[in-house]
Amino acid sequence: MKLITLTALLALSVGAYALQETANQDPVVHAASQTQEHAWLQKLVGEWTTVVEANMGPGFEPMRAVGAEHMRSIGGLWVLGEGSMTIGGTTMTSLLTIGYDPSKGAFVGSWVDSVQTHMWTYVGKLDEAHTTLTLEAEGPDFSDPSKTTQYRDVIELKGEDKKVMTSWVLGADGNWTSFMSAEYTRTAKVK
Repeated sequence: MKLITLTALLALSVGAYALQETANQDPVVHAASQTQEHAWLQKLVGEWTTVVEANMGPGFEPMRAVGAEHMRSIGGLWVLGEGSMTIGGTTMTSLLTIGYDPSKGAFVGSWVDSVQTHMWTYVGKLDEAHTTLTLEAEGPDFSDPSKTTQYRDVIELKGEDKKVMTSWVLGADGNWTSFMSAEYTRTAKVK
């Protein structure tokens, strides 16, 4: 028992000495290098107005909403979008993150909003023309919320101050169906 206690005491002493030595030095932070994918994400930064049309399914009229998005850069590696709109009489706020993870060779991100409890986790890729980012996620099935299915959010740049995001869902028949489209117009550039 004394051997274990003495060993533990020695380890704590060495650890405390190492912390003291480190505390006397400035910490070194190594920032990640920006890739061309990170640079592409900066094209999304700005103040945007948006017009959204959502197809709620057979027998329902499409819903239309107008909103706004503030998209900013985090260190040139991530973009963070804060959005708001009123749709169907309900005000919805949202938070979108997108970055690029070189170790995965993929774009990564997330989406949360004020009208649902599911956190959407994205993995995506940029097309060869560098105009379209396709983000894929798994989420609740519209027809049976106890099940999940696959989704795609496709962001296409249409010039410097226009972008379109189209959302798709994979049906039980194996076909992709578009259920929402949002047209964005940049009203201001921000850093």
